[in-house]
Amino acid sequence: QVQLVESGGGLVQAGGSLRLSCAPSGRTFSDYAMGWFRQAPGTEREFVAAISRRGFNTYYADSVKGRFTISRGNARNTVYLQMNSLSPDDTAVYYCAATIRTTETLALTEATYNYWGQGTQVTVSS
Repeated sequence: QVQLVESGGGLVQAGGSLRLSCAPSGRTFSDYAMGWFRQAPGTEREFVAAISRRGFNTYYADSVKGRFTISRGNARNTVYLQMNSLSPDDTAVYYCAATIRTTETLALTEATYNYWGQGTQVTVSS
């Protein structure tokens, strides 16, 4: 069974940083475009960042641009989300997602992703 496993969430003060990781089990994801989404209580899940299968292209939501960085590990099988200058508005459950790609195109919507992780909680205190 294919699974994506997120880690790195936790509690941090405003202005602090966290790095989330997403690694697959049961399959390699080196030919998959990957993305991060988040869902705060009482809201719909929203797009955060995306990266193409080889990492040549990235895209960010306006709300995180300049503060968050998405990247892939050396083997392209792990995806990271470096989050800096965190604010209480960033508090949410963060999910990683994957979808197969044969080119360096990005996947920017939930519907285009086939695999999802279970989520990791990020809480930013003021």
